[in-house]
Amino acid sequence: MNDEITSLPGPLSAGMDRIELMQTFVRIVEAGSLSAAAAQLGTTQPTVSRRLQLLERSLGVRLLQRSTHSMRLTEDGVRCFAGAKELLANWAAFESGLKGVREEPEGLLRVVVPHAFGQQMLVGPLADFLNEHDKVAVEWLLHDRQPDFIAEGIDCAIHVGEVRDPNLVAIKLAEVPRTVVAAPALIGAGLTVEAPERLAELPWLAMRTFYRNDIVLTHRQSGDTCHLRFQPRLSTDSLYAIRTAAVLGLGVCVGSSWLFTDEIEQGRLVHLVPGWYAKPLPMYLVYPYASFYPARLRRFVDAMREVVPGLIG
Repeated sequence: MNDEITSLPGPLSAGMDRIELMQTFVRIVEAGSLSAAAAQLGTTQPTVSRRLQLLERSLGVRLLQRSTHSMRLTEDGVRCFAGAKELLANWAAFESGLKGVREEPEGLLRVVVPHAFGQQMLVGPLADFLNEHDKVAVEWLLHDRQPDFIAEGIDCAIHVGEVRDPNLVAIKLAEVPRTVVAAPALIGAGLTVEAPERLAELPWLAMRTFYRNDIVLTHRQSGDTCHLRFQPRLSTDSLYAIRTAAVLGLGVCVGSSWLFTDEIEQGRLVHLVPGWYAKPLPMYLVYPYASFYPARLRRFVDAMREVVPGLIG
């Protein structure tokens, strides 16, 4: 009997929960390294390494082959990874069922949002969300690119533009209207531009994320189109930079209408060709497909679906 007790696997004798070991193993594989997994889990690399060793000792197999510069799954590791993901999803669903559908959201939510929109328009709604769910913490990451959800440990992202990854759930939140603007000094005091063809005579700024050397404008009533081509004086991937450049009179630009509202009202920018518009950009909330989603993510999705359309217009 004593022999049986002393031969218990390492995780149990060390008081380490096997679910936690499985979670660590899955995070190591998805993050691509022990150091990246440690950063995402908020712990140290030696701790992650120790958990991996405990899991391997418990299962009696080698899961990863590691060298100084690489890491790969063994055959047992491939089977364990697939089984661990299914086990963890089932366990999460089991916990959720015991807690009931009205479980209280808690834990860390990592969200990627467009830089300008996330900084200027969404911090207020984020504060409301956090005030309503005081056991949730949020990492609010401002990027204008779609993240690698698994490798970066991201729960969800707000994305402007079409979503082409079939592995992502994409919930359309709104369409972002776009406006053509320029500084009054660029077109002459008291003047307006009504014909879109005239815009080709002016210097241009490019929002390279969505247009670079050309853009199509559509007439609101007739549906006629005008295809403008230009060589921009300045190209940028920042909405704030293009707005500042426009205010300084460097050129005409097209950008999200909400970004220019104050500048137009205060006379620092002029809305050009008001009868014409650039195609609105779709805005989505995206996250990877999974068999279970924690309450903090579900509630955040609900909050964004409610608030974003009103922010956009």
